[in-house]
Amino acid sequence: MRRCAFALAGLLLAGCREPDRVDARDYDAFWLWAGVAPQPVLEQARTIYILDGEVRDGAAIRFTRLLAQPPRLRDKQVWLVVRTDTIDWPAEAYEPVLRDLEAWHDPAGVQIDFDAKTRKLGRYAAFLRDFRNRLPGRYRLSVTGLLDWSANGDPQALRSLRGTVDEVVIQTYQGRSTIWGYERYFERMRGFPIPFRVGLVQGGRWIEPASLPTERNFKGYVVFLINPRR
Repeated sequence: MRRCAFALAGLLLAGCREPDRVDARDYDAFWLWAGVAPQPVLEQARTIYILDGEVRDGAAIRFTRLLAQPPRLRDKQVWLVVRTDTIDWPAEAYEPVLRDLEAWHDPAGVQIDFDAKTRKLGRYAAFLRDFRNRLPGRYRLSVTGLLDWSANGDPQALRSLRGTVDEVVIQTYQGRSTIWGYERYFERMRGFPIPFRVGLVQGGRWIEPASLPTERNFKGYVVFLINPRR
């Protein structure tokens, strides 16, 4: 009982931090999704990926805006994020995305959030090349990626993304939880051919794999912010 009391006291003295949990205060890049309340930690952010809208599959594939107005955030690099569950975009789906990009205050570029299956990376690469050609040259292109890309992706398909996308953010979570066994994926992703960040979920379990900081193309972390449980 006394040991538990000492352990609890230690956690309180450390600001209730758990060493294997993602504490947003330790990071400077964040995703801010629709329905997630802004948190004080955004004040320390250097980079923010904000969900602007979605392109959904259905009878009519079109862009749905989720952000009321373009953000004006000083001294922060801001990315417009488009969540999609299809890459069969008609021309009219691109137009509002590009208009929103021009309306934002000096954004870094666009991030496409699409869960491309590993075996279909080649087709996704073709979609991204087309998107890149439509994107004004002053903007960068980012994509989210699955852990499985690094372990089982076709090397040629991955290399085909190089020169089209400026970064990949590898997602290590589903919902509010870190994917079990993520360490094994990173052991197999040595030499990932594209600049990449690692996406973490706020409050999820995470211990940095020893090999990760030594990767030439590793550029840091992005934390997906979530509302606290009630």
